[in-house]
Amino acid sequence: MKVYYDLKDFGEPLAHPVVTMGNFDGIHRGHQEIFRVLRKEAEANQGTALVITFFPHPLKVLHPERAPRLITNIRDRVELMECCGIDVVLCLPFSQEFATWEAERFVREILVEKLGTKKVLVGEDFRFGKNREGGIRFLTKRGGSFGYTVQRVDPVRAGGLEISSTRIRQSVQEGRIRDSTTMLGRPYNIKGEVVTGEKRGRTLGYPTANLATEAELLPPNGVYAVRMILGKDYLPGVASLGIKPTFSGKQFSIEAHIFDFDRDIYGESVRMEFIEWIREEKSFPGPQALVEQIDRDAEQARRILEQEPPPEACGPPDEEKIGTLA
Repeated sequence: MKVYYDLKDFGEPLAHPVVTMGNFDGIHRGHQEIFRVLRKEAEANQGTALVITFFPHPLKVLHPERAPRLITNIRDRVELMECCGIDVVLCLPFSQEFATWEAERFVREILVEKLGTKKVLVGEDFRFGKNREGGIRFLTKRGGSFGYTVQRVDPVRAGGLEISSTRIRQSVQEGRIRDSTTMLGRPYNIKGEVVTGEKRGRTLGYPTANLATEAELLPPNGVYAVRMILGKDYLPGVASLGIKPTFSGKQFSIEAHIFDFDRDIYGESVRMEFIEWIREEKSFPGPQALVEQIDRDAEQARRILEQEPPPEACGPPDEEKIGTLA
């Protein structure tokens, strides 16, 4: 897959480009369906499956106070697109100036003149251009003049509701981990570096890996069954998010005890997959009561994870394959 982070870097002609556009935060099952149809259309015409996305999220530029906490950063989004079989990704820098582009200009200069688009696939609610003036009807109307066709891709539903990035964010923030997994098609995960903590877990018989992360979206404080992804290894464990109230803590931390694991991984980059919520964070009378509860938490997490085998296809995002953002 080829990735371009600026329109000026894109210069090669493409074979029968079939294009979709959007933020695609999370690359959830609805996005995956769009990509499946996109790839099918491109293959049927020996063409190119091309995705246009934007960085940063438009609301972070136009209305920062309303900007959502992102499910996936741009590198993860691009890697997940590769997992979905996309041929080319054009990641357009979003700025105040770009926000002034009218839909007509976007279609003419990017879709037609730059890309030579033959077909556009979008959902019914897709909007683009100044004041969100462009949509599927606009694209269809202009396609007659510019020589491309438009196809609508219907939304994917789960539990009777349309899957959306907004609903996924809500489910993660409310600790409804199973719901987020269903909508994403994979467990929600965060990435970070293992850093030195207070090392109190080791004295309790449960050494932990403390994770420093820049993830914007986190589930509520509590205890979770998790998988830690280290390189190509999926390691089962139990994690705590919170302030450690039993020890009068005030600073938020993310700590994971990896089962049957004693390697030193300080400074290493890992991912934490949230598999299931176990309980809320609470204070205990003392260390012994806490250890007894951790014993129960760990046993419950083991049972949960025994029923949740790691995925076989398209492993965790690998940033080295993405390159560096300008």
